[in-house]
Amino acid sequence: MLTSKQRAFLRSLANEIDTIVYVGKGGMSEQIIKQADDALTARELIKGKVLDTADISPREAAEHIAAATGCDVVQVIGSKFVLYRRNPEAPKIELPKAKKKKQQM
Repeated sequence: MLTSKQRAFLRSLANEIDTIVYVGKGGMSEQIIKQADDALTARELIKGKVLDTADISPREAAEHIAAATGCDVVQVIGSKFVLYRRNPEAPKIELPKAKKKKQQM
C-alpha cells in the first residue's frame, strides 16, 4: 500500500516516461496482462492508455491489470493510468519512507 507522499513521488517520475501499454477495442487480454507484468518487472513504473475504441474504462483497466499482476495503481487521469510494482530482486526506484504512526497513550 502506497502512502500519498509515495504516490506523489511516483506521479512525478511518471511524467518522464512513455506510454507502453495500450488497451484497445479487444479489451483486456492475457497478452496485455503479460506485457504489463513483464514491463513492471523490468521498469517497476509503467504508463498505460485506454484507447477510445475500448469498451472498458481506464479505472477498470488499471484495476484489472493491478489485480492480475499484484501491482499498485498510482494514478488514473483521463485515458491514461500509471502502475507501480517494486522489483524485489533489483529495485530501481527508491520510494520515500512512510512515517510511523505515533502511539496513543
